[in-house]
Amino acid sequence: MNKELERYIEAHTNEEPSVLADLQRRTHLQNLRPRMLSGNLQGQFLRMLCSLLGARRVLEIGTYTGYAAISMAAALPDDGLLYTIDINDELEDTVNEYITKSGYGDKIKFIQGDALTVVPTLQETFDLVFIDADKRQYADYYRLVFDKVRRGGLIVADDVLWDDKVLKDDERKDVQTIGILDFNEMVKRDERVEKVMLPLRHGLYLIRKK
Repeated sequence: MNKELERYIEAHTNEEPSVLADLQRRTHLQNLRPRMLSGNLQGQFLRMLCSLLGARRVLEIGTYTGYAAISMAAALPDDGLLYTIDINDELEDTVNEYITKSGYGDKIKFIQGDALTVVPTLQETFDLVFIDADKRQYADYYRLVFDKVRRGGLIVADDVLWDDKVLKDDERKDVQTIGILDFNEMVKRDERVEKVMLPLRHGLYLIRKK
């Protein structure tokens, strides 16, 4: 997407909340790989999905600095709860700081740890699961959360186009790209779900459990 078109799309999307604009600046100034941050367009999209679902329970695998978690929590009712899991303990202070600043501290439960270990301990049924963590483990995350998603609920996976590496034969051999390719093919063959892949940012896979 060219920059001019991207600016046009942003101009016709809900304005970025001030706390998230501040978090975005902080992330770009202080963190490695700031492009991992969801940003306003994807954040607003995830927020709207939660609203359309009437979501009360949400699970996020891969918190980074907390942008997507805060975006989705904004759509939850007062008794809603979003679990977000990240293995990187170096970001814990930033995540907790901005969860508090957002005013959604009662709606967000941040868990520092390995999602493959944490998810089996969660005794919840989720309306939406957002996967944006280790690409090598996408298929494992999918299998792990599937039975925890209600019928009609969504699994949303980020980065499924992976900077177009899914199309480039000479770039399809690294373990991250292989993980994405394996995940995409697994979902494609899964008859238990309806699915649509969108070219939003680095590719979003919307997967609805029948």
